[in-house]
Amino acid sequence: MSEKLNGMNGYLLSISDEEFQLMRSLIYERFGINLTEQKRSLLIGRLQKIIKTSGFHSFQQYYEHIINSQNEQALSNLIDRVSTNHTYFYREKDHFDYFLQTALPNVVSRLEAKGSRELRVWCAGCSSGEEPYMILMLMQKYFGMDYLKWDAGVLATDISLRALNTAKAGIYNQEKIDMIPEELVSKHFYKSGKSEWVVKDSLKKEATFRRFNLMNSHFPFKKPFQIIFCRNVMIYFDQPTRDNLVKKFYQFTDPGGYFFIGHSESLGRSHDHYQYVKPAVYQKRYK
Repeated sequence: MSEKLNGMNGYLLSISDEEFQLMRSLIYERFGINLTEQKRSLLIGRLQKIIKTSGFHSFQQYYEHIINSQNEQALSNLIDRVSTNHTYFYREKDHFDYFLQTALPNVVSRLEAKGSRELRVWCAGCSSGEEPYMILMLMQKYFGMDYLKWDAGVLATDISLRALNTAKAGIYNQEKIDMIPEELVSKHFYKSGKSEWVVKDSLKKEATFRRFNLMNSHFPFKKPFQIIFCRNVMIYFDQPTRDNLVKKFYQFTDPGGYFFIGHSESLGRSHDHYQYVKPAVYQKRYK
């Protein structure tokens, strides 16, 4: 059995059951993304252009090219096309409201009680940058002029180089900006052309964008984070992968720190690690 879709210039691309399993296993092993049978057509649709333009005649040839490649570029191209990078400013707004009104004040109070001004925030699966920039805008709103007294900022990571390059550029269309309160737009963006807005360097420099694969067996961080956002990422993973990843997030969450996931995700209220706070918000228990 094979499935076919019309490619470029009428080229008919097909994928056999064996080829689908090869690609599916590769993507799962390297990136944790679990492609079910229902995603077969999606896989063809997203890869047919690169297969055609690269001169391959089958998924088998493309698979062998990736496996035999001596560098990471082939894998990077693959995940750029397979991963979904749909996001926008103020997505799931009540998370940001809770972050500004509750989580951030609680964390800051606890740090100040310890005599620390090092605030560590990680946005895992940052996509095209809207989420980490939104977090930073709210952090600066909360601290005001005192922000400069803190060792703060946001670590923003993603597996997709294409998404990270968009995030680093910080250029967004008018439709994206419409979601942001005017006071934050005027402070953190400038207009370029008729319909594009650019994040100001004063905000950009507070975001550290890095390529990072959440499937890495070892997380290289030397210190824990007080707040971790990993929203709408684990929906692409199967349960064992999610469980293993949550354990690693927990390991690098400061006691009393917060873990935000997407509204369509859940750890369950009886999770062994994080304590349930509200839908899609969890907290690491104090020691």
